[in-house]
Amino acid sequence: MKIKHSINLHKASTPLVVLGLMFAYQNFTLGPWVYLSLHGTYGLLWLLKDRIFPDKQWEQETSLGQGMFVFGELLLYWVAPFILISSGTVPSLPLVAAAISCNIVGIFLAYSSDAQKYYTLKYRPGLITEGFLARCRNTNYLGEVLIYLSFAMLTQHWLPFLIFGGFIAAIFVPNMLKKDRSLSRYPEFAQYKAQSGLLLPQLFGQIPANSEATGSIAE
Repeated sequence: MKIKHSINLHKASTPLVVLGLMFAYQNFTLGPWVYLSLHGTYGLLWLLKDRIFPDKQWEQETSLGQGMFVFGELLLYWVAPFILISSGTVPSLPLVAAAISCNIVGIFLAYSSDAQKYYTLKYRPGLITEGFLARCRNTNYLGEVLIYLSFAMLTQHWLPFLIFGGFIAAIFVPNMLKKDRSLSRYPEFAQYKAQSGLLLPQLFGQIPANSEATGSIAE
């Protein structure tokens, strides 16, 4: 069993769970339909990404117990649709528009940067300092933040924001710092780090030339 199996199961189950909540609470208003569209499509794209350009960090072997634990942690992401649908809260049209825009930008950043990383390292291993990674060292995580921010926005409740903040602190930040430690083996990383942001893009300063060094990028 691999870690990705738990993650993929959660992604594939999410639209079914959201639909189940809609029927259970007989709530077919705008908010639940928009949430179903955004989170359901995100899950579908994740599964396609796993087939086309998979992420190495989710390919790690794991035990059944650890896989169940990972899936249990991911269940916290279903708190947002539960609150939205069970409460009957109807998000305003401007809020819906803002959530959709946030989600689209997040999807673009997350999957485009992952695709760049996958295919660059496939044909030219080394430190990547151009394209989506020129100004931000973790554009994929920035995209993920925007995606889940859009889900939380629709609920208009503090708890999904708190839960997602916990995921950022417990998973995203340690992974980003681990990646920095791995990339520090490249001599040009110090310059790249000074001219790029850990999560938010650094908009000023010269973009360093892409490295031709051999090796691999770790996340």
